[in-house]
Amino acid sequence: MKLSLSLNNVRLRNKLLILYIFSVFLPIVLTNVIFYNVTTDNVRNQRMKDITRAVEQINNEFRAEVEDAVTISAVFYTDYNLNEILETDYQEPAAYVEAYDTYFRRILNSYTPVYASIQSIKIFVENPTMLHSGGVGYLSNEIKQSDWYQLLKERNNSYPIFIRTQQEDLYLKSDGADKRNTFSIIREMNYFESKNKWQKYLKIDLKTSTIDQIFRNQNLQGNIYLIDDKGHVEYTTDPEVDWSGKPVSFDELVFPKDSIQFPSTNSYVSYLENWRIVGTISEEEVLKDVRQSREFVFVLACLNFFIPTLIILWISRSLHERLVRILQHMKKVKNQNFDTIKQGESLDEIGQLTSEFNRMTIQVKSLIDDVYIADIQTKTLELERRKAQLNALQSQINPHFLFNALETIRMRSLIKDEMETAKIIHNMAKIFRTSLTWGKDRVMVSEEIEFILCFLEIQKYRFEDRMNYDIHIDPAAKECMVPKMMFLPFVENASIHGIEPLRHGGSIQVQVEREADTLIFSIRDNGIGMDEQKVKQFYGYLESDEELGERIGVQNVIYRLKLIYGDRFQLLIESEPGQGTFIRVAVPVEI
Repeated sequence: MKLSLSLNNVRLRNKLLILYIFSVFLPIVLTNVIFYNVTTDNVRNQRMKDITRAVEQINNEFRAEVEDAVTISAVFYTDYNLNEILETDYQEPAAYVEAYDTYFRRILNSYTPVYASIQSIKIFVENPTMLHSGGVGYLSNEIKQSDWYQLLKERNNSYPIFIRTQQEDLYLKSDGADKRNTFSIIREMNYFESKNKWQKYLKIDLKTSTIDQIFRNQNLQGNIYLIDDKGHVEYTTDPEVDWSGKPVSFDELVFPKDSIQFPSTNSYVSYLENWRIVGTISEEEVLKDVRQSREFVFVLACLNFFIPTLIILWISRSLHERLVRILQHMKKVKNQNFDTIKQGESLDEIGQLTSEFNRMTIQVKSLIDDVYIADIQTKTLELERRKAQLNALQSQINPHFLFNALETIRMRSLIKDEMETAKIIHNMAKIFRTSLTWGKDRVMVSEEIEFILCFLEIQKYRFEDRMNYDIHIDPAAKECMVPKMMFLPFVENASIHGIEPLRHGGSIQVQVEREADTLIFSIRDNGIGMDEQKVKQFYGYLESDEELGERIGVQNVIYRLKLIYGDRFQLLIESEPGQGTFIRVAVPVEI
């Protein structure tokens, strides 16, 4: 089976929507999603590398400071002259002072200015003959109870140890509180084993400010933790952790759920074995640059959407609105409404199509007006006139009226021989002759009044004294021409529907006047009258354009008058139940 995909049955607006979705919307969405994912991964990976590099930089700088202190300790450890000074028994203090000034002071003071990270250098000895000041301290029992001394004894080797301690100047002033706020390199000075009469220990304190400067790296917006080989936090930039007090286990610390840890590589030297530096930073900080790039991608995507969408809407609106306008006017032409499209001139294909449509519409309208409508109107008018004549004839010859009148005449003729019967028969003959003769559609007012008079005479003959009538005609109106049987239905309605239902009868007044170019027929009766709904029904005949069909009476007359005079005739009806009826018909004068 052959499959075919056709858009011929799809509306233009939907075609433009399909074009927009598959040519603009989806490509932009896919492109920006791919671009965002790639950019996000690149920015995140780069940020992770930068943070890892910053942690490694802190680790290397810290290790370099420690190694400087270790290097100084090695110099003191292997200095023969210094060892001799520390092992000598001085008989007089002056001898020690001389040895101190000659060599010891110089070697103690030569390293502190060079290495900015060194806070102080001090040697603790058991030699009682030395003065314990100026970088020399006594190895007292209190010192032997310290953590660093106990750690050295446990290791029992000549390798230095790195440990968190308390600064010497603060230690001397402390009241026993355990506030270890600095780091020290400590080693036993036993290099010359044959000359180790006294125990000697070298303690080099590092500057706290230097350590703070190293750990507070500006490139790392997080916290840094220095963790010893036992897993305790020896230093941190986290203000929530009291690292200088009691030991705090790193594994027991509680971190936010979105924090990311960046551990440094382990140090492979004996004094820093299994020590490590760990940086923690929130994921929000890591992804800050990612979110900035996301905002950039979002703004770029909005621009990619906004500008093409505006252009497409602009172009599609120009196409769609004008095509819809042409279609609407084509539908109007189908309903014989030949309005042209009013718009400015345009040079594109739709503009040319609009111009051709207007030209075609004008030509078609002109052709229909000149030939078709004129011919149709003539034929329609003739047909309607004939139809109105036939309906008028049928409406005026009321079978019941004729039967009742003839029967009355027959019965009275049998009873008595009177001229009145002959007169009635004469009037009936006139009515038959006028009703059946339609050679001309116009009659003089005098002829119309004569026809009405015959009708009223017959009615009076039927009802005797129960009905009276009065006819007044303006002499200036007698020779005016009017449509045949124009006013008789109103007289018939007044007689049959107005006076006949009354028990004691009534009267009818007919008047014809001429006022300038207007001929006025009026009739007034004192019959039963009409309600408001019936009056509205008569007025409704003026607005109705329906064909006559089988309708008779007043409606037929109103239709004929509309057909002949158009909007040039007037109809006035005044009636109330029990108050009678007044009807006034005004038509143009025809001589």
